[in-house]
This record gives sequence, structure tokens and C-alpha cells, in this order.
Amino acid sequence: MPTYTLNVNEQNYEIEAAEDTPLLWVLRDNLGLTGTKFSCGIGQCGACTVLIDGEPTRSCVTLISQVEGQAITTIEGLSTDGSHPVQKAWLEDHVTQCGYCQPGQILNAVALLEKNPNPSDEEIDAAMQNVLCRCGTYQRIRRAIHTAAGKGGQNE
Repeated sequence: MPTYTLNVNEQNYEIEAAEDTPLLWVLRDNLGLTGTKFSCGIGQCGACTVLIDGEPTRSCVTLISQVEGQAITTIEGLSTDGSHPVQKAWLEDHVTQCGYCQPGQILNAVALLEKNPNPSDEEIDAAMQNVLCRCGTYQRIRRAIHTAAGKGGQNE
């Protein structure tokens, strides 16, 4: 089996795996980073979203052979103590219900705010539509993104 050097949460790891191994399983099984969730397995729901070079990426359909040399950020790498503004907004606005999709939601929101620090409701909805929440917390997600953007929970 080939060996890959992965940069995950600003640390380099040497991983031996088949080239068609999904990144999701490397993160969870090899590195013990279980914050990245498995759900649909076909890249449709977004629960497995991580950031690769700052872009939201479905780790269940991204192969280890595709990410060598790129910066991978999981929910564990966002902050060690939950102090990232998006994580703080999620708590402040009581977004989480079951919580299963939230790592993907949070990382997707981080990527949105990096590109657009002052998004409108429509821009938030468009950016977040690809991460599904079975509990339906979409209004709270939108409010938390506004909170993280410094707008106090709603778009003016």
C-alpha cells in the first residue's frame, strides 16, 4: 500500500492506505478524528464536510490520493476550546438539536464567512443548502451565521 503525507489540522501525518480510501475513513479510523461524521456515503448530505485548502469538501467521496499536500481542517482543528467565532455563535444561538450534522454545518459556515464576512440571508441560504439538517434547525443556523458575522443574529 502507498504512504501519503497528509496535513490535518496543521499537523503532518504519514498514512498507509489504498489510493481509493475515502478521506473520511482515514480521519476517523487512522487519526481518531471522529468529529467528521459518516451519513449518506455518497457526498449528498454534507455531514462529512471538512475544509480542504479552505474549501468545504465532502470527505466521504474524496480519496486520500487526492488530498496529499493540501491543508485539511476538521471540526477538531477549528479550535481546541470552542473559541472560534462560529462555534461560539452556534452555542449562543442554540443551533444544535441532535448535533449530527453540526460539524459539517460549522465548517461550511466558516468557509462562507471567510469568503463573505457580511452575507445576506439569501447568500447564507445558498451557501448552506448543501448540508442537510434532519432536525430542521436552518433558521437557527442562519441566525448563528449572522451572529458570527457580528450582526447580532439577523440581517439588517
